Amino acid sequence: MTPLVAVAAMRSPRAEGLRRHAVVAAEKVLEAVRRAGGEPVLLPPAPGAWSAQRLAATFAALVVPGGGDLEPSTYGAEPSPLTQPGDAVNDAADLALLRAAVTARIPTLAICRGMQALNVICGGTLIQDLPRTEVPHREGFHRVRLESDSLVARAMGTTELDVSSYHHQAVDRVGDGLRVTGRAADGCVEALEHPDAPILAVQWHPEDDADVQPAEQALFDALLRPPAAGPPTESASDR
Repeated sequence: MTPLVAVAAMRSPRAEGLRRHAVVAAEKVLEAVRRAGGEPVLLPPAPGAWSAQRLAATFAALVVPGGGDLEPSTYGAEPSPLTQPGDAVNDAADLALLRAAVTARIPTLAICRGMQALNVICGGTLIQDLPRTEVPHREGFHRVRLESDSLVARAMGTTELDVSSYHHQAVDRVGDGLRVTGRAADGCVEALEHPDAPILAVQWHPEDDADVQPAEQALFDALLRPPAAGPPTESASDR
């Protein structure tokens, strides 16, 4: 049987063809899961619906994709004027799913907001609006360097590559036990590793070019085929 991969969906006030609110996920994420050999199943935001036991019994893996800004109260901060209005139901659902995934030790890919949510459940905080630097975080490609012994580097088979980036928030104080395993040239945290759970957590959007970049697709493949121990087989990946 094709393994089922849970994909955290988000509520959206608009979806073409529908008269009311919708629950959505990026098509490119679903395509990448299918290329990895899994069948994506959208999980509508429902805080508390998925215990660790139920999640592990139902799904082979979990993807928590990107999305809007997390409500600053989730990490004990006052909102900045530059923080986008959030969705409390989406926030609670994503945070609950990640807590369940950590407890269940289920293979997980946390993308952009997903990585930020992982940091939050571990007691970390976020930069609510990144200062402008030479790195095009808000929309563009930029280089990331990974620690050679990290899960992400082993999965991707490289320690350096250009990634598709679209975010204005980022990890500030790193959550308890989490290890920073990737950074951009300006120091922005680009990858995190959990000490106990098999979580691949990246700030960029691997789904954007996973159809043409094997290293990006490898992050989705690793959900169903964990990376082997040892250093990456390649030292770099260039466009």
